[in-house]
Amino acid sequence: MTDLTALATRLDDAARDRVPEPQLSAEHDLSLAQAYEVQHALVTRRLDRGETRVGVKLGFTSRAKAAQMGVSDVIIGQLTSRMRVDDGAEIWLGGYVHPRAEPEVAFRLARDLDPHGWTGNVAEAVDAVAPALEIIDSRYRDFRFNLADVVADNTSAAGFVIGAWQPLPASLDNRGVALEIDGRLAENGSTAAILGDPLRAVSAAVRLAGTYDIPLRAGDLLLAGAGTPAVALASAGTVSATVSGLGRVRLRVTSAPR
Repeated sequence: MTDLTALATRLDDAARDRVPEPQLSAEHDLSLAQAYEVQHALVTRRLDRGETRVGVKLGFTSRAKAAQMGVSDVIIGQLTSRMRVDDGAEIWLGGYVHPRAEPEVAFRLARDLDPHGWTGNVAEAVDAVAPALEIIDSRYRDFRFNLADVVADNTSAAGFVIGAWQPLPASLDNRGVALEIDGRLAENGSTAAILGDPLRAVSAAVRLAGTYDIPLRAGDLLLAGAGTPAVALASAGTVSATVSGLGRVRLRVTSAPR
């Protein structure tokens, strides 16, 4: 029988030591439910060290990416307090295995959400929206994984930066998204890449949180998904994300320890 807690320890140690691990799928045939059990054990280790749970993130919200990975549904991961990076603050490349950045749309939950009592009214569930950057960092060799691998690894969650919060507009579909490195355009896209409309991420998050026993509390963050492909962070510089009508968020990358 597979020791799921031991697998979580392996992934946690890989993140803390910044040493990539072989893919779990190379040795274990994990079901999706088992992969989420590993994720829960992984997050519990972080909470036991004094971190707090601050929200969730979705993955595979791009239909093109989902098709590339051969999956038909989004996945959910959990955000903790140590992952938070202030807008404009600095991160150290050496603190990650092989980090990448993605421009995102972030929501703030207005109240506790009970998946079994969910009415589907996004305006009642969310009280603010902001531009965001997510730092993803697979703990696997060569940034390669299958569905169970990435779910177990908490959907590659490593860090996030949230811009200025603002009231939820009536529409967020098809807004321009740009990712810049040192002021030069690295990727551009649209919020339509996020499930066709980022607002759909709220219902998806509630459904998945209910299925996999992840709490959704008032004030929690929801990273809805990436508006462009991720860009590898390989050298020092400034990374910024802009979402039309929502503003800009940025971080600085350094090759020296903080």
